[in-house]
Amino acid sequence: MNTETETSTDTERELAQVLAAVTCVDHVPVDRHFFDDLGANSLIMAQFCAKLRQRPELPSASMKDIYRHPTIRSLAAALAATTPASADCSLPKSPSHVTSPSPVTSTSQLKYVLCGIFQLLMFLGYSFAAGTVAARGYEWIAAGSSAADIYLRSLVFGGVGFVGLCMFPVVAKWILIGRWKPCDFPVWSLTYLRFWLVKVLLHANPVLLFVGNPLYPLYLRALGARIGKGVTILSHSLPVCTDLLTIGAGTVIRKDSFLLCYRAHAGRIQTGPVTLGRDVFIGEKTVLDIDTRMGDGTQLGHSSALYRGQAVPDGEHWHGSPAQPTEIDYVRVAPTRCGTLRRAWFGLITLLQLLFLYIPLSLGGTYMLFTEVPAISKQFGPDTAGLASGQLISDALVLSLVLFFGFVVAGLVMLCTVPRLLNLVIKPDKVYPLYGFHYSVHRAIARMTNIKFFAWLFGDSSYIVYYLKGLGYDLSRVEQTGSNFGTEVQHESPYLVSVGRRTMVADGLSIMNAEYSSTSFRVSRASIGSHNFLGNNIVYPVGARTGDNCLLATKVMVPLDGEVRKGVGLLGSPCFEIPRSVERDLRFDDLRTGERLRRQLAAKNRYNLRSMAFMLFVRWLHTFALTMLALASIDLYGVLGHVVIATYLAYTLGFSTLYYILLERCIASFRALRPRLCSIYDPYFWWHERLWKVPDEHLNIYNGTPFKSLIWRMLGVRIGSRVFDDGCYLTERTLTTIGDECTLNAGSKIQCHSQEDGTFKSDGSTLGAGCTLGVSAHVHYGVTMGDGAVLAPDSFLMKGEEVPPNARWGGNPAADMPDAPDHPLGIGAATATPRSSADGVATTLS
Repeated sequence: MNTETETSTDTERELAQVLAAVTCVDHVPVDRHFFDDLGANSLIMAQFCAKLRQRPELPSASMKDIYRHPTIRSLAAALAATTPASADCSLPKSPSHVTSPSPVTSTSQLKYVLCGIFQLLMFLGYSFAAGTVAARGYEWIAAGSSAADIYLRSLVFGGVGFVGLCMFPVVAKWILIGRWKPCDFPVWSLTYLRFWLVKVLLHANPVLLFVGNPLYPLYLRALGARIGKGVTILSHSLPVCTDLLTIGAGTVIRKDSFLLCYRAHAGRIQTGPVTLGRDVFIGEKTVLDIDTRMGDGTQLGHSSALYRGQAVPDGEHWHGSPAQPTEIDYVRVAPTRCGTLRRAWFGLITLLQLLFLYIPLSLGGTYMLFTEVPAISKQFGPDTAGLASGQLISDALVLSLVLFFGFVVAGLVMLCTVPRLLNLVIKPDKVYPLYGFHYSVHRAIARMTNIKFFAWLFGDSSYIVYYLKGLGYDLSRVEQTGSNFGTEVQHESPYLVSVGRRTMVADGLSIMNAEYSSTSFRVSRASIGSHNFLGNNIVYPVGARTGDNCLLATKVMVPLDGEVRKGVGLLGSPCFEIPRSVERDLRFDDLRTGERLRRQLAAKNRYNLRSMAFMLFVRWLHTFALTMLALASIDLYGVLGHVVIATYLAYTLGFSTLYYILLERCIASFRALRPRLCSIYDPYFWWHERLWKVPDEHLNIYNGTPFKSLIWRMLGVRIGSRVFDDGCYLTERTLTTIGDECTLNAGSKIQCHSQEDGTFKSDGSTLGAGCTLGVSAHVHYGVTMGDGAVLAPDSFLMKGEEVPPNARWGGNPAADMPDAPDHPLGIGAATATPRSSADGVATTLS
């Protein structure tokens, strides 16, 4: 007994000395609270954890340990009681106790460059083919002798073109790949080129318009997926290796879920099966890694992930990242009758509307635009060659002004009127069957009111409040802070959202106020309390158990059980309580009330208004340049033929990329950002918000190519050679450092800033050579990842963390996971379920 006490005392003494060195004090009492008494914050405690990992004689602590045991005495006791057996048993163990990390597969510079050249040639070839078909189709439609003839020609050409665009990726997949099998291959290789081409064709596919429609699972079947009857898929993340995807009957997959059946790891593409049994429910913003399995009747909650090798036994409910068992029922809407005939009829009606209404009207409208608008029609006239450049510029000026600002004005009017009229037929808390009139209206409201342009325009300013009120949000109790909402906020229904007084929301909020089963849906009110702060990438569901004065940290899984949390912070998935605020976040409280707030808020509003006007101008200028180029292309069409259209498509992408690169660098005066700690009422923060508004949606086109790294380098990222980027997003480019041959997966993010209440913080983050970021992994500011380190899918690496070289970290918040497998397990957790979900699926395939 005395020995144990002495050991505990020695451990306490050593821990206290390390913390004292980090906080630059002489002595740390062992019974004082890290945050409340010592004034520490998460950044300081992350540095403390990093120092402990450098002392092998001391037990290592994670940030979760720090928050759960916030004194030296309680932390020492908890670490002393921790044994390997107490680790999370839901994760499959590697064949050996501790495995060596996978070595990064290197590639020669020649292969890297040749891969980029072939990808560019494929893009140019596709552009030329698309231009040729579009030109011939227009010529054929223009030969129509009457309005009815033009409609019929538009119908035929549009229908054939639509079917061709949908079927081309299917044919290409079966010719280039055949049937996908579990394997791995190096990036930038010939095998990768085939993989990339199929992936790009799938992502450019108009069939994505049918997400949430019974036709979408049928299309995935054509690509080789095994999908049962009555499956509802609401996620726009298209699976690539479809032969490895098995989905049982009655399964529901919510939006923003990743079931890719592949991942990039250490310079290689790894493919593997994802198997879902019958009546499975997949929540919003979830990730299912390769070699994962869910049994019949299972559920995976929102903001959760299954890591490689994990399997959910039949009938169990799991949540968290990595997932673990829970008793929460995530299907909260009663089923209704929704049979095969209803689904077939809905799919047929949708297809007929598209083929006989939307496509002919779009093509016919384009023809009418070309023939009735003088600025365009005269380009086709016999005197085209004589048009002066001044006339071309004036025509482009008028046309771009009408098109761009007409869209802005008409779009705002439409958003504030049409969805409100449609919403009259949707009753809150009433259960409706899927694939009927009410379902169509609900989906139409969601599509129209989630247009990203206007959230981008008004976000990060006081004006976003008026915009969201116009959409239908209940913000009657909201007080202006100048940053109530970011530029990325989405919802299912804007008419059932309430936000309390002085609540602030960062980017990436998804308000999940519609609930689904495999046969029904229901919309209900989602209410966010007063004095809350919501971090980045949060799903906020109906029935959330959070009240007033809560801090919801980045990527937190908002709880649906337990008592209503008030006056606390929540972190992690599944979540646990942390301090609501720390001393560093309260230093600017004097700016949040009184006359000083009024003056600073008015100044911020004026600055934000100038930023909005400036961004509208630069986007219009971009539209003007492309319009002028389009008119010039029409002028040259009679001389150079179809190659002009292909050239225009390629030029549009290249010009847009360079234009916005130059814009961002000019705003930053071609200088790198520096770490900052300031109030949101500091003029520097207003300027930083302007930098965030520079459009960058076009970057997704370059995913998986060497050109993505080149663009990051032009934007100021310090990035090494042969980096594979499959869809990573960097918020502060000049504060980010990425080493050679890193692997960045789809949906991952490196965010070199944080905003908590009225305090803004930024610092650099560094990834060493050969690092891997998993699918949807999130790296915060002030982070360092050593060479060869791996961050698992859907993980949240908190600010200030230092990941040792060749370490494997995962979870939310991320911690060391040395036993997580990198390779297929053979006989492991994913194959040890009591009853194979695939067997259950096989009997339901049709």
